[in-house]
Amino acid sequence: MAESQKKSFNVKEIREQFPSLRQQVYGKNLIYFDNGATSQKPQVVLDTLNHFYAKENANIHRGVHYLSQMATSAYEDARKTIQLYLNANKSEEIIFTKGTTDAINLVANSFGELLDKGDEILISAMEHHSNIVPWQMLCERKGCILKIIPINQKGEIIQEEYDNLLSNKTKLVSITHISNTLGTINPVKSMTTRAHAVGARVLVDGAQSIQHKKIDVVDINCDWFVFSGHKVFGPTGIGVLYGKEEILDKMPPYQGGGDMIAKVTFEKTTYNELPFKFEAGTPHIAGAIGLGKAFEFLNTLDMEAILQYEMELEAYAQDMLLTFEGLEVIGTAKKKTSVVSFAMDKIHPFDIGTLLDKQGIAVRTGHHCTQPLMDFYKIPGTTRASFAFYNTKEEIDIFISAVEKSISMLS
Repeated sequence: MAESQKKSFNVKEIREQFPSLRQQVYGKNLIYFDNGATSQKPQVVLDTLNHFYAKENANIHRGVHYLSQMATSAYEDARKTIQLYLNANKSEEIIFTKGTTDAINLVANSFGELLDKGDEILISAMEHHSNIVPWQMLCERKGCILKIIPINQKGEIIQEEYDNLLSNKTKLVSITHISNTLGTINPVKSMTTRAHAVGARVLVDGAQSIQHKKIDVVDINCDWFVFSGHKVFGPTGIGVLYGKEEILDKMPPYQGGGDMIAKVTFEKTTYNELPFKFEAGTPHIAGAIGLGKAFEFLNTLDMEAILQYEMELEAYAQDMLLTFEGLEVIGTAKKKTSVVSFAMDKIHPFDIGTLLDKQGIAVRTGHHCTQPLMDFYKIPGTTRASFAFYNTKEEIDIFISAVEKSISMLS
């Protein structure tokens, strides 16, 4: 869709397209501030899933009958929609996965086979467990060395330390685009350029960025970009691995089975071409189609305006939270968006989260699958409010009052 055809950003109109936001919890209007965990779904995605199962349900790629042809066409159209949204060069570079975790494991197990003992992998200190554990497993299996890029107290990667860690031994850098706990926006484009200068490949974890800002994988120039559908207003159980064609061609299959083969004999199997080489078995067909529809929905919106709006929400909430005595915001990077995590003296985040829930407000509490990051800040966890474009300042005002009430009750 041309930029001139995109709708101006109107939060009231957007909210009307999300039926889940119209419900009540404990007699209170739902305020959903757990978007970092999963997003709510617009009506068009719900309708698409219902239509598929009611009218087009069939397996894909192998059937000659009408329903199979319809399902195959819708599935591949979704792949094309996502390719265009990411500005990838070819639709074959879009691999459907179960989600971010599955996509990272695919790279760790497939590209990992091309690595040797002593090769180095760099990740940052703010990574989600899904961008830590697969690399640890790879290092145990292959004898590679995992190195951690340090961060400062604000929650920013120390770029000088990153440069010091890069060497001709570095074969892969895997970094989050936006931290799920801190909201930090990392400079992935410049970090990719510097990694490529020493011959390393780069994976960008876009699980927390794809829903907030326009992504151009060619501009970033990363070798892989991964994300989950359920965080970008699509279904659960579906995700995407974008990979450059030349590196995907070199990577061996991750799983064996139907659809990823060209020919099978008991003596030898030859593998299918991209993208099917990495999509063994019957995929989450409805999920992929629903995800494609989510991106069609995003294509009608001005993502630059949305990013600015969400940054304003984050700054508004953070400024108000900082007025509470004994409250510390965890993650105060200069460039951040959509996430405010905080810790309170002598009050466990679980207790605050429980009281907020009783007031109709959904937040996340705990370590957010970033336990090493919690160790860095010497805290057990945080209370995290994470925003989407359907949230409002009025909701934040209610949230702040509820936090004040909760602190008063717990102190």
